Amino acid sequence: MQKTKSIFYALLAAAFYAVNVPFSKLLLAHVGPTTMAALLYLGAGVGIGFLSIFDKAEKRERLDKKDLPFVLGMIVLDIAAPIFLMLGVSLGSSSNASLLGNFEIVATTVIALVIFKEAVSRRLWAAIGLITLSSILLSFEGTDSLRFSTGSLFVLLATVCWGFENNCTRMISAKSTYEIVILKGIFSGLGSLLIAIFKGEPVPELRCIVFALLLGFVAYGLSIFLYVRAQNTLGATKTSAYYAVAPFIGVFLSFVFLRERLTWMYLAALTVMVVGAVLVVADTLAGNQSDDFSND
Repeated sequence: MQKTKSIFYALLAAAFYAVNVPFSKLLLAHVGPTTMAALLYLGAGVGIGFLSIFDKAEKRERLDKKDLPFVLGMIVLDIAAPIFLMLGVSLGSSSNASLLGNFEIVATTVIALVIFKEAVSRRLWAAIGLITLSSILLSFEGTDSLRFSTGSLFVLLATVCWGFENNCTRMISAKSTYEIVILKGIFSGLGSLLIAIFKGEPVPELRCIVFALLLGFVAYGLSIFLYVRAQNTLGATKTSAYYAVAPFIGVFLSFVFLRERLTWMYLAALTVMVVGAVLVVADTLAGNQSDDFSND
């Protein structure tokens, strides 16, 4: 029952996060990328902080001093990742960025295996290979060019940062979810805001600030909250596996709201990505540890 609930949390977290890229693309026409990253996280921290006032059932243990290294790592990485993502979205297409977001599974899994000693099955390794191939296809600007798209590289940097961040968060996921998300949101948001001020990004219009904060509450706040709850049961690797549905929802929204065009390279990469994502979900549902490799 708990596993089923956690799977539902992970899928719902993915659905909430999926609205991030296409709607951020719209707002980035009026808001600087670093300022946008700051507002998204501040919206998450403030929104979840407000919700915590009304939740009297929270009985999880509070964070303490031994959690500090993971909390600091989480915050620093959460400052860097959304800035890279917003730069990538501003320089490239929303649909491309949405699909490249699946490379976070690869980063999370490899880091979990090498550093945190989580087991990874052969099926999951096959999925990682397919997702990596798809990410490479999406990163090239076209069949006539061997130059990596700058926007794609920034998105990939963001996914690597989030891969490390996912594993830091996994280490404290049994503690108060509200504390984790509030700390993530407020301190990561303030850090990004200081960088935006240092860069001299202009102050956006009030309506854009409000929309960005609301988007942050849904796409980051609610998504992170549910993701952390799922991690406590499923672990970093398997939670990120279910999160694989987010980019496909994001791509659909990009087509609907941004009218972004499909190319043959894009469709080929999408096909490979879908197969990889299906393998990830199949591995999670099977729960078969008999063919697991670990770094022990």
